[in-house]
Amino acid sequence: MTMDSSTVKLAELLRHPDDLDKIPAMKLEYTRKKAAVDSQLRSGLKEQLEITQSGMNGITDGQRTVQLIKEEMMKIDKLCAEAQNMIRDFPNINLVSQTHRNFSAVETMRQNLESFNDRLARVEALLAADDRDVENMPNLLAVHYELTQLRNIRDDAMEQILRADDSSLQSTLEDYFSKLDETIEWFDEHIGTIALNLINVLINGNNGLVVRLAVIIEAEEKSDKRVKALQEALKDHKEMAARFQSITDGAKQVRGYKEKFLKAIEVHADQQMTETKQAFLEDPAKLDKKLKWYFNDLNAVKQGMVPLMPKKWRIFQTYAKIYHKLMHDFLIGMIDDPDTSSANMLSILNWPEAYYVKMAKLGFRESDLEPHVIDGRAGELVREFRQLIIRFLDQWLDRIFQTEKKDFADRNVDGSNLDADEYGYFRTRNLVDMWRMLREQIDAAANSQRQDVAEGVVDAMILRLKSRQQDWQKMLDDEAAKYHGATAELEGFQPLQDWLVATANDQIACIDDNEEQGRFAYLSSFRQKFEPLVSADYIARADTEIATLRDGYVDLSTHCITTFAQLIFAVDFRTVMPDFFTAKWYTANAMKQMIVTFEEYIGDYKSVLHHSLLDIFIEEMADELLIRYLSSVKNKGAKFKRQDPFKDKLFSDVSTAFEFFSNNNYLSEDVADTIKQKWRVTEQFLSLIEVEKSVVPEVFAGFKMDYWDLQLSWVEAVLRARDDFDRAMLNAVKAKAAQLDVERGYETIMGKVK
Repeated sequence: MTMDSSTVKLAELLRHPDDLDKIPAMKLEYTRKKAAVDSQLRSGLKEQLEITQSGMNGITDGQRTVQLIKEEMMKIDKLCAEAQNMIRDFPNINLVSQTHRNFSAVETMRQNLESFNDRLARVEALLAADDRDVENMPNLLAVHYELTQLRNIRDDAMEQILRADDSSLQSTLEDYFSKLDETIEWFDEHIGTIALNLINVLINGNNGLVVRLAVIIEAEEKSDKRVKALQEALKDHKEMAARFQSITDGAKQVRGYKEKFLKAIEVHADQQMTETKQAFLEDPAKLDKKLKWYFNDLNAVKQGMVPLMPKKWRIFQTYAKIYHKLMHDFLIGMIDDPDTSSANMLSILNWPEAYYVKMAKLGFRESDLEPHVIDGRAGELVREFRQLIIRFLDQWLDRIFQTEKKDFADRNVDGSNLDADEYGYFRTRNLVDMWRMLREQIDAAANSQRQDVAEGVVDAMILRLKSRQQDWQKMLDDEAAKYHGATAELEGFQPLQDWLVATANDQIACIDDNEEQGRFAYLSSFRQKFEPLVSADYIARADTEIATLRDGYVDLSTHCITTFAQLIFAVDFRTVMPDFFTAKWYTANAMKQMIVTFEEYIGDYKSVLHHSLLDIFIEEMADELLIRYLSSVKNKGAKFKRQDPFKDKLFSDVSTAFEFFSNNNYLSEDVADTIKQKWRVTEQFLSLIEVEKSVVPEVFAGFKMDYWDLQLSWVEAVLRARDDFDRAMLNAVKAKAAQLDVERGYETIMGKVK
């Protein structure tokens, strides 16, 4: 099991925090399974050790038997030597017998040499006749038999000359027999032609030719075994060689027809594999069709050749072994070739499963075919192909983001380097290209026809979409931070606001489905695109990630609007906010001026901001205004004197804000009510300012119970702004805070007032 699949399995088992309680039971279960596997391994190891020990005992017994045979042979040799001494006049009898045998051998050799050329001519005539009938070659067996006799004659004669140590006669005989070699080559060409085209001969129904070839190869195989056995015997017992010359009649050298036959099978398949490779390089699709000949050949051998060949050859298994090795070498060569295209690599990746299915139909289990057709490198190829797609994905995303950063940096142009969609909403220029590129890469993963590739690519895409949200937020935040200083330059400020609006619109475009009209946003279309390519288990896990992405788009969109509102206060209201709750506050109309500015912004952006964000836009401005307003108690010089009309002034400010929110045509009723409810916190703010000192702790307690995240530091600033502040008042509030048991809940507006 790979690390990726292990992680997925663990994620499936431990989906919820409550699942952690299952760990002890899971540990016991896996311990039990491990014990069972260990037991099986020990049993298997014991069985293998017993088999090995049995084999070693067999080898020992064999060595003992060979030694006994050797001793018996030595006894026989000794008895032969002793028997010679028991026969009177044995040397004379042996000499006469040896002389007679020599005369017979010389006579036979003379006759063979005299008839040699005539016999060779008849063989050549038979070969010529077979040349005229290549499809049948009826004289094949006769030619082989006669050539074998002529070869033996030559070998016997050359051996006699070598023993005579007469180089002049050896040269004469070599010239005499030279034409035989040409005839043998002629015969070998016939054998090679048949062997190279054996499958076609078989398919054409010429079983007789196949059988004749098999008879010849089998006879040569027996001859080679005999020669090898004699060579081994004579090598080990050189002192006995001279006594057993008579048993060396026949072939003197290994001719290797069986090996040549097997090599011809390999050459024939290799030629077809070379043609397949060329076609595969030109068109990577449908590798199985290009290898149809492979299985047709094996099936022909199974159906037609097996009955025609010696059983001991196991010809079907022999063909399968040769073919499988060629298939393995072909695929591994392609895999290791750095110039192999991704399309070719993909076809190779998907081939083993189909290959073993086809071989199983022919009767071969996967374990019967060694080595594995791609050396078990499927996991490696999956990772490489998946990584290839991800590498292209990263390159595209990086280029897109670099283009976006450049457009953002160069935004001080007409149009701010932005586009507008069909509704007139501001949009960045590269969002469409990014989602199109993602679809293309999903198509590339789909071409693999593998769930593991598609799932890995989708995982990478989701991860990079999350990173993209973070990168965009950081880029915008870093730029917005430049305008929060007291002496910040305003160049690029208004285009930055345009980009914040466009970015917020982009996020909505990613998730704004319109199911009634059958229009789905980018994220939903993305899910629909990869859903058919992955497993049901993966979809369940991916839906969680998609939901997280969806929330991220909502959060980033809201963050852009919030940043926009904060920039208004950092730039437009930079000189106004420090005057609140100071002496200048009573004579100025700052709140009314700020509301006018809000109205101008709404008028400017209502047609270019997505309609679903307009409520949020106004609500964020209202929230930021309330936060800044309440935080102004920390302004330098802020003071609420009993004799000053701070209550009336505060009421005027709040009424101005309320009027704006109540009469705003762009606000939905629900959002307007929400804003008003938030602004009602000013009532408790006023109470902290105006109540008697003795009642302050109780007012604070009520305030804290309504707003659990009320900051004590802000309360202290409010109290210090009272003209009757003293340390006892603050201590009483702190003591009251220590007594309160407040239930935590969702963040309130006071959690943002520091």
